[in-house]
Amino acid sequence: MEITENAALVVIDVQKGFEEEFWGKRNNPAAEENIAALIDLWQETGRPVAFVRHDSVEGSRSPLRVGYEGNGFKDFVEERRGKGRGPELLVTKSVNSAFYGAPSLDGWLTGLDVAQIVIVGIQTNMCNETTARMGGNLGYEVVFPLDAMHTFDLEGPFGWSMSGDELSRATAVSLHGGRFAKVVTTEEVVRGASVGVG
Repeated sequence: MEITENAALVVIDVQKGFEEEFWGKRNNPAAEENIAALIDLWQETGRPVAFVRHDSVEGSRSPLRVGYEGNGFKDFVEERRGKGRGPELLVTKSVNSAFYGAPSLDGWLTGLDVAQIVIVGIQTNMCNETTARMGGNLGYEVVFPLDAMHTFDLEGPFGWSMSGDELSRATAVSLHGGRFAKVVTTEEVVRGASVGVG
């Protein structure tokens, strides 16, 4: 697939708080390596990168609360911020969609004439999926590299529960089958982004 020259990488909630036992068992141990590879590629090619941070308003319960160590980005993300040749933005939010944050992600993307966004980060079936759906509704071409994100096992209603892998597959089928996003691999994104660059 083709990744446009000004496609934006949206890095969602890659925060230290997600390393705590609070969340339970996670999937995809390769997520961080793939996220780092895509940030590096975007910064090397001068493409725009938005770093999104969840500032929880749930008080003392959340590992992502403001003022707590868990609110900060994981080290591999923090050390890359500000190192790119292209535009970068920090968005803070307290809900599931990066489009409901400050400053406005949509406004920033529109100002850069961006039509294609690539979503990575945490969690696959929560903020990543919500941002992808809203991005699709706003008219963006959304690319969703499933192996550059992860989620956690989750309990739902009626005694139902699903593993992180099952939830990721459900998200992938819903987004791709529902045409909200193109669900791909990191390798496909790298290959598509490298065409015609350099």
